[in-house]
Amino acid sequence: MLDGDAGGTRARVLATGEPIPYGAQPVLLAETTVYGATCVEELLLRWGPLPRPWLVLIADAPARPVADARYVVRALEGRLAGVARVPYLPVLRAVKDPEQALEHKDVHAVAEKLRRTMEGK
Repeated sequence: MLDGDAGGTRARVLATGEPIPYGAQPVLLAETTVYGATCVEELLLRWGPLPRPWLVLIADAPARPVADARYVVRALEGRLAGVARVPYLPVLRAVKDPEQALEHKDVHAVAEKLRRTMEGK
């Protein structure tokens, strides 16, 4: 969703321990669960002097996140470059890869909105 039409040159997954490339904007992905929020909290406690990351919250259900998860994310907002939210998209459970997901118009629309949010447009 973050790469757009860049062919893998705009967004990529870093391996554990791999340094963040100079000038790159780090992005953390988490589900909207208490577990997801606490994993982000634990990671940010060890984040160090790296650039503040964006947090992209991926809805794990077609309902609002539980109060505890919302509270943890709100408490972490000062350590983040921003928080973007991706709504629950049932089609994501049935696709093999990102390219197949982006063939669906609702996923494509959410991806465009996500990129605009993170780019400040």
